[in-house]
Amino acid sequence: MKIFIDGKYYDERAAKISVFDHGLLYGDGIFEGIRAYHGRVFKLKEHIDRLFYSAKAILLQIPMSPAQITRAVVEACRKNKIRDGYIRLVVTRGMGTLGLNPKSCKRPSVIIIADKIQLYPPGVYQRGLDIITVPTTRNLHSALNPAIKSLNYLNNILAKIEANNGGCEEAVMLNAEGFVAECTGDNLFIVKNGALFTPPLSAGALYGITRQTVIELAEESGLKVSEPNLTRYDLFNADECFLTGTGAEIVPVVKIDGRVIGTGKPGRVTRRLEDVYHALTKVSGEPIYK
Repeated sequence: MKIFIDGKYYDERAAKISVFDHGLLYGDGIFEGIRAYHGRVFKLKEHIDRLFYSAKAILLQIPMSPAQITRAVVEACRKNKIRDGYIRLVVTRGMGTLGLNPKSCKRPSVIIIADKIQLYPPGVYQRGLDIITVPTTRNLHSALNPAIKSLNYLNNILAKIEANNGGCEEAVMLNAEGFVAECTGDNLFIVKNGALFTPPLSAGALYGITRQTVIELAEESGLKVSEPNLTRYDLFNADECFLTGTGAEIVPVVKIDGRVIGTGKPGRVTRRLEDVYHALTKVSGEPIYK
């Protein structure tokens, strides 16, 4: 595997950053997870736009333009012979001192890893996922805005640990008001009476690229979509539930906190959205091989 670091490529074992990089020391940095399908990088512009929005929010000056990063992502895929895979795009604050002050970091680092990913085994997509609600709440907007896709993922990791301790691979995170925010690594949707619902971004949900894609595909197919505050009661009484994320794609959920959702099997709307989503990935994206 060839890994891009600040304009050069390194073999996997030789790819290193400084122990004084504030991305390592303090989680001071941002990232994007991006998918490649059928020789195309899916929603690349949207991911790079979000990267620059996150950078602006934390006053991080990315040392490459969006066009340069676009070319670098595609080139990293070519060098690693990726047709179907996963790209991790990372920007750290860069090397500095042991103090917190980001002014000690003279130049941010850009890292691109193009590889494979499989978050869930195939059986999960066939039978659906069991999830639980965990005690760890989503970060407050006034503390660390969930819209910033930062390297500081400890909030999500603590929730993931609680999910694992509860025998589940994924978990629902509530916000401080008790409304559903999102899961540890995915956005959440429910279907009720033929309509689609997902928590609003203001509840603490990430500005998910797959989330937005699913909303658009649902509306195009005639489904009514709304973004109200949701409670656990709403989840328990949904007809269907599914999760969305770049790595996960669309994952059916069949049980939440021991309550069977709908029929206990992946639902018709979920399956229809899976089909149209996968159809889109076959024809959309930035070509890797021209």
